[in-house]
Amino acid sequence: MADESIPRRRFLQGAGAVATALSTTLTAEAQPAPAAERAAAPQAGNEPLLTLTATEAAFLGAAYDTIIPADPLSPSGTDCGLVNYIDRQLAGAWGNGARLYRSGPFIAGKPEQGYQLSLTPREFFAAGIKAANEWSRKTYGKEFDRLSPADREAALKTMEASKAEFADPIYGGNRDKVSWRMIGYPGLPAAYADKALEYRGKKVVIEPKSIADFS
Repeated sequence: MADESIPRRRFLQGAGAVATALSTTLTAEAQPAPAAERAAAPQAGNEPLLTLTATEAAFLGAAYDTIIPADPLSPSGTDCGLVNYIDRQLAGAWGNGARLYRSGPFIAGKPEQGYQLSLTPREFFAAGIKAANEWSRKTYGKEFDRLSPADREAALKTMEASKAEFADPIYGGNRDKVSWRMIGYPGLPAAYADKALEYRGKKVVIEPKSIADFS
């Protein structure tokens, strides 16, 4: 079985470079900015989103359109409906982890052994997009979907090459989650979703959870 920690290369396959994987599949089969500030970002179309947040949809739309830009022969990734496609998948049984092995123990394995994490695919995407946007803000001063086309391409290549350093302790830095405790950051969204209302407008004092804690 595979180690359930999410190394940077695997994250890219699941969140950054996901645009390539999902476009192929389709043919074969800090704080989010307010929505008003995202008018220039790629849109998911008129269909309502089932599970993706505006920030997540903007990230995926920007990634899709970087890898699948519009040209004289074909529309862009977002124009093809790829954001809505992955939104539906993540909102359904697959996104919720149905029929996926998500129990330990997790030891070193081979790629052909398939997806083996305690996170559902929906949680995996949320954590990956959040980490990618945090890295983008640190590197470029803004979230991924607000970057220029050239910077988006450079960012995706950096992530794909495993050269993008993310903030989770598993990637180095923030040892023992000391920085998260200092600022009151609770870690992965899946770990504190049920406490969002309780801590709204208040300092978060719960123990933060990192990727490594889900083993």
